[in-house]
Amino acid sequence: MTEPAATRAPTAPDPGPRPALEPVRTSADGDPAWPQVRGVAWSSGGAHPIAGREALVRALEDEECQVWVDLAAPSDVSVDDVTRLLDLHPLIAEDIAERNQRAKFEEVEGAIHVVLFAIEYGGELMTTEIDLVLTKRSMLSVHEPGWDPFAIPQLRGDPGSVLRRGPDFVLYTLTDAIVDGYFPVLDKLEDDIDGLQDDVIQRPTSWTLERLFTLKRELIALRRATSPAREIFNQLTNRDLELVAPEHVVYFRDVYDHLIRVTDELDNDRELVAGTLEVYLSTVNNNLSTIMKRLTGVTVILAGIGAVAGIFGMSEAGTALRGGEASGFWMITAIVVIGAALTALVLKRIDWI
Repeated sequence: MTEPAATRAPTAPDPGPRPALEPVRTSADGDPAWPQVRGVAWSSGGAHPIAGREALVRALEDEECQVWVDLAAPSDVSVDDVTRLLDLHPLIAEDIAERNQRAKFEEVEGAIHVVLFAIEYGGELMTTEIDLVLTKRSMLSVHEPGWDPFAIPQLRGDPGSVLRRGPDFVLYTLTDAIVDGYFPVLDKLEDDIDGLQDDVIQRPTSWTLERLFTLKRELIALRRATSPAREIFNQLTNRDLELVAPEHVVYFRDVYDHLIRVTDELDNDRELVAGTLEVYLSTVNNNLSTIMKRLTGVTVILAGIGAVAGIFGMSEAGTALRGGEASGFWMITAIVVIGAALTALVLKRIDWI
């Protein structure tokens, strides 16, 4: 998504051009209880990486410093330690450590806790829970290793330039990237639905039915992950939140608009799957009707032959095969064969066989 133009919030004077800030991965000061941690700090002296726990402590001691800390695959110990350093409520630490939340917005003692889900689709839907905690001076992101915030275009080169505009702008950048990631997933699902619609018309099989039900389950899971997010951005845009700068609210509204598009497309996809399932059932019933018509046509032909054979009997068949039967037998036989052929021709013309 292209970032909308806006007036930047007042910040410390720009120290001038700086080289791009590369995210630093480190095991915090050699402590094995900490996972791979990345972070960025911004102060009047510019941006610098947070290379471990002690660097985070020093950054937090500077009252003018703003920090963004990113934890991948965190342990309970590291979550508790980081939340204590950032002075977060214990309930937030507990929710992050559980890693089993629904998408939600929660404001607890001067901090905003947002839970969203990053989604990937490669034939199977995969979701990654992402916990985002915003305070006046800090932004904390916690997630599994499969999602990398530093791969986001706005953060790949110089994350300090984003943090300079405030931790709330980092929150916008992360949530914007998460929501934008929903559209490629929807495109892939729609491609699968289009392919299944062709299969349903041309060659419906049990695999087609199984795949339809799989897609239906995945769409339900996708809706479960994305629908509560609308309420999150409704809260971020319609409430007077001290932690969100007024000039940044418009950015969150833009993300909210994208979420509305996501839910609309999701509803359309669910209707397409339901309609495709109905077409599948209709196609199967039509094929069954075609088979029954053909069986009926064959039965009509055989019934006529059987009726004549039953009237005249087959006791003289042996004599007929030896050439000793009267000409009347052959005449009746010819009539039966011609009648059966004519019946088959009529049934063929009306598409019964």
